[in-house]
Amino acid sequence: MTDQTHALHRVHNFSAGPAALPLSVLQTAQAELLDYHGSGMSVMEMSHRSEPFEAIMAQAEADLRQLLNIPAQYKVLFLQGGASLQFAMLPMNLRPVGGSADYLVNGTWGKAAIKDAQRLGNARVAATTEVDNFNRVSSSHELVLDPEAAYLHFTSNETIHGVQYSQEPRPPAGVPLVCDMSSDFLSRPVEISKYGLIYAGAQKNAGPAGVTMVIVHADLLERVPTNLPVMLDYRLQAASGSMHNTPPAFAIYMVGLVLQWLVGLGGLAAIASQNQAKADLLYKTIDQSGGFYRGHALADSRSLMNVTFRLPSEELEKNFAASAEANGMVGLKGHRSVGGLRASLYNACPLDAVQALAQYMLEFQRQNG
Repeated sequence: MTDQTHALHRVHNFSAGPAALPLSVLQTAQAELLDYHGSGMSVMEMSHRSEPFEAIMAQAEADLRQLLNIPAQYKVLFLQGGASLQFAMLPMNLRPVGGSADYLVNGTWGKAAIKDAQRLGNARVAATTEVDNFNRVSSSHELVLDPEAAYLHFTSNETIHGVQYSQEPRPPAGVPLVCDMSSDFLSRPVEISKYGLIYAGAQKNAGPAGVTMVIVHADLLERVPTNLPVMLDYRLQAASGSMHNTPPAFAIYMVGLVLQWLVGLGGLAAIASQNQAKADLLYKTIDQSGGFYRGHALADSRSLMNVTFRLPSEELEKNFAASAEANGMVGLKGHRSVGGLRASLYNACPLDAVQALAQYMLEFQRQNG
């Protein structure tokens, strides 16, 4: 058995996902791991048809609805396969045969989404910033939209390039707005009624990997064709309460704990204020470095979740990441496809971690600038 008497060692976790979880959530899960609320078993062991787990599922949905103020006409689904499965599931369900869908492509995940959609039918790029190396999101005047599109899809926050929409794009009248909100889900208030469908993997802000939330207007379920495999059918998943098969039970339980944590903090307006303060501190450190640190994203498209930046050389970037890890700050290496550095400031990343990083950046510049 391991020695339980040693001091708790927790690093400052800036990983892009799976990402940091609130310490209090982990402690609650630890305390309930062997015996959940007197059931004599772990949530990992209990039947998903049991009364205790049905209560976990119902509470998670109720808290999600409260936090996002989700109208009654929207269905909430807890699915598997990550946001990446939604790249295919979305057009399969909502794009009619012979129809087309519009996509805004402002980073790696937008590219991945339209690539899968094009494998299955017609999808067009309505705007892209690839020519600018995805250093910003598309502006409203750049959009070339199809008024007959099945939907308009965008990625609200691109984790790899560190760009984020501050305001959602406006689709043509009658065209549903669809969003991959994986990496800024629950980080700020959202007006759900502007959207036809939102999907998000949990492992950034909402919980551990393994569950994907889908929020979909009930009217859109009427579009779903009748010949889809049941696990890929939004309508049937909604009808079964996301329990056609065994759901990712423990991941949903963990999401439920995170949702309760957010409610206890004061909701999404409160966490948005914290997230803004963290990002402001880090961008200020970059902007005041005299060019030693160079942010990737243009100022009006900067992500509050993923701060991407470069140093004068790749060698310095390697040294920065290695030295930071030695000082208890992990996950700062940029994505392998773009290089550089990236600090992910998700909900559970505390302000003191960002303060420590900012101080480290100043010292690293002093020693290497």
